[in-house]
Amino acid sequence: MRRLVGETTLRPRQLILPMFVAEGADAPRPISSMPGVVQHTRDTLRKAAVDAVNAGVGGLMLFGIPKTRDAEGSGAIDPDGILNVALRDLRSELGDATVLMADTCLDEFTDHGHCGVLDADGGVDNDATLRVYAEMGLAQAEAGAHLLGPSGMMDGQVGVIRAALDRAGRTDTGILAYSAKFASAFYGPFREAVDSQLKGDRKTYQQDPGNVREALREIELDIAEGADMVMVKPALSYLDVIRAAAETSTVPVAAYNISGEYAMVEAAAANGWLDRERTILEVLTSIRRAGADMILTYWAAEAAGWLD
Repeated sequence: MRRLVGETTLRPRQLILPMFVAEGADAPRPISSMPGVVQHTRDTLRKAAVDAVNAGVGGLMLFGIPKTRDAEGSGAIDPDGILNVALRDLRSELGDATVLMADTCLDEFTDHGHCGVLDADGGVDNDATLRVYAEMGLAQAEAGAHLLGPSGMMDGQVGVIRAALDRAGRTDTGILAYSAKFASAFYGPFREAVDSQLKGDRKTYQQDPGNVREALREIELDIAEGADMVMVKPALSYLDVIRAAAETSTVPVAAYNISGEYAMVEAAAANGWLDRERTILEVLTSIRRAGADMILTYWAAEAAGWLD
């Protein structure tokens, strides 16, 4: 009877697994601040991806860690760059069995760790970055991504990528826009996961944690530019933003249950302070209850097994 009248559903198809692949890795590299998560080799990425799809997850979001970086993040547009090679690997392995997604951002590929190209004064040059994003998006689409995930929070990024895809005839490639990405302290473990070179912060182009109306305006702009889905990131500290987005968005809403949120639960569970499985399912249910249609979470494959 409780199942019959339950108001909020949590199903494997609503979960998306973020995955990391490191160029030149000969064995998976554990990420110390994210127990259970690794930087994969190309071979272990394939196996883990197949396992996740067999568990029923709705999609995979791929991040690449290159051996070398430069100021322009040129590895992001290189067809032989680690992210594009890994996308081809997974598309060949999985076909259309799941939704293959790519992080469309330069931060993993730049030697300064910012999400865009820098100007002469050391600030992020929005318009110069857009030109690179258009090339990066095309490279990822050609490598096999079904969905592109522009996460750099550059003004106009969705419109530029959509126009580039359309000109190239890639009209079936969708865009999952990181529309409301806040300047959060909870990104710390992710910086380790991608070996980020960032010094300082990204407050000049990520959202102010105190602003809801501004976040909704960003979402509206991305939808107008052609976003097929929009995202709120992080999730747990921004459940009210997820709710507001769900009430106003005309496209599906995603939320990213990020590295710091994962790390907190894993640390507390490891110390015996929380029941791990119950806590994870409660966290994911709360994000769904807030209004997210889909959740990016490092627990996706494991939680999918519990749900079935």
